[in-house]
Amino acid sequence: MSDPFDADQLEAARKLFAGPITFLKSAPKLEHLPNPVVPEVAFAGRSNVGKSSLINALTNRNTLARTSNTPGRTQELNFFDVGTPLKFRLVDMPGYGFAKAPKDMQRQWRYLVNDFLRGRDVLKRALVLIDSRHGIKDVDNEILDMLDTAAVSYRIVLTKTDKIKATELADVLANTQAQARKRPAAHPDIIATSSEKGMGIPELRAAVLEAIG
Repeated sequence: MSDPFDADQLEAARKLFAGPITFLKSAPKLEHLPNPVVPEVAFAGRSNVGKSSLINALTNRNTLARTSNTPGRTQELNFFDVGTPLKFRLVDMPGYGFAKAPKDMQRQWRYLVNDFLRGRDVLKRALVLIDSRHGIKDVDNEILDMLDTAAVSYRIVLTKTDKIKATELADVLANTQAQARKRPAAHPDIIATSSEKGMGIPELRAAVLEAIG
């Protein structure tokens, strides 16, 4: 379940995300990455998991992260600057697991993401988005394995929780938490969110703030 963040943590996170947040750049290859000058928190998730909607809800903006018309086609790391002066960056990683993506594009995704995870010292945490209607699938386990191998701390975030019944959500939470606790780099607690209803968004902001220290 969500961490019991106190009122001060939630308010500090709300204020920070209410301030300036701007798109910095897209990096299709590692040589295009911005200089590693501040902490970074990355978002990972399979195509159609609701990643863009969640980033927009998190930042109180409607179009900061743009949803692609062709899922699985965006093979770039998108960087967003948070705060003035700059406090940290959000990194929107390309969606994975889109079956119709050509094999060479899938391979390119794997190289880009794997090299980024292994070589980015300022990356403090990855947030791995899982559709609450489906739970962790094999394709999700692949990215979790990559994160474990790269020793990158990550936290699982359930999306679209308004689309399932409370009893089903409780089961998905319990199952996901049990799986997370078996993984070396996973945060033991899960955050359940709904971009549409705003559920879990204050806690997610506080979790980002906690991750950057």
